[in-house]
Amino acid sequence: MKVLITGASGLVGYQAMLATLGRGHEVLAVGHERAPTLPIEAAAQKKALSVQCDLTDESALHRLVFDYYPDAIIHAAALSSQGAVDAKPDLAEKINVKLPKRLAEMAFHLSSRLIHLSTDFVFDGNDGPYRSTDVPMPGTLYGQLKLMAEKEVLKAGGDFVVVLRITVVNGNSPSGLRSLHEKLFQSWAADKTVTLFTDELRQPVSAVNVGDVLTELVERPNLHGIFHWAGPDTLSRYHIGLAIVKHFNLPENLIKAATMPTGPGTEIRPRKLELILPPLLGKLKAQPTPFEQQLDELIVPAPFQEWYNRVRPANASAQTAPRRLVQGRDF
Repeated sequence: MKVLITGASGLVGYQAMLATLGRGHEVLAVGHERAPTLPIEAAAQKKALSVQCDLTDESALHRLVFDYYPDAIIHAAALSSQGAVDAKPDLAEKINVKLPKRLAEMAFHLSSRLIHLSTDFVFDGNDGPYRSTDVPMPGTLYGQLKLMAEKEVLKAGGDFVVVLRITVVNGNSPSGLRSLHEKLFQSWAADKTVTLFTDELRQPVSAVNVGDVLTELVERPNLHGIFHWAGPDTLSRYHIGLAIVKHFNLPENLIKAATMPTGPGTEIRPRKLELILPPLLGKLKAQPTPFEQQLDELIVPAPFQEWYNRVRPANASAQTAPRRLVQGRDF
């Protein structure tokens, strides 16, 4: 199949590209600011193409999709930072709502599948765990826009569309700046102690695992509608951070435990976002990756390798956090 992947230079989109190529499909990898880096072998065999495209430019988007004429589209591009959405709501609506709606319209016109990534933030975190059939009630602007996008793509694309809601993502991004542990490293390298909440509960999911799920969904035209995917373990933000600190053999005082603040002027954060995975869980070969195995996938982010070498205890084994070979980067 010919698969167009937006956001292919990001955390999930990049893993979707690797998984899709690994299944023998052809890929057009699209990045917003730069053309995504392709696996060497796939590029040499011309199984993958890489382009930069401003997806908010409707003419450029139209040319991109209709020139490639994909069998399926994995839409992983989004403005996913709650802070960025709050700061630029008009841009966020353009990227997070209008863009997926247009992709769904084009997918329907081409009879192509569209796998659209959504989020657990369509729920407010007060009444979970949540089924895919539960009525969403977002408590943030980011969640509101993602819910609007879900409705638009399902309306425009019909049975050609899958909406996949996922949780907070664990893994290694091409930039080394996107995922849970990479953002922690960024703060630590800037000499900042990170406060993490003990009462903010999440189900971290592996980016590699999500990539596999997206590829399976591309190949399963009998599946359509809204589905949930997450890791099997529900943990607090603090305990996720503590496990990452221990995995890399770093001092525990790099993070600080706290409870979520309340009252006027405080940032709205869902307390417990827990997704129920059936019916999708029973329909796929891929299974959720336990959090302990997710930790084994993590490498020291390249931008902070020098900092890590300085602060890691002298008697710590280098095997605590080795530079692992990563598919697409090293082979």
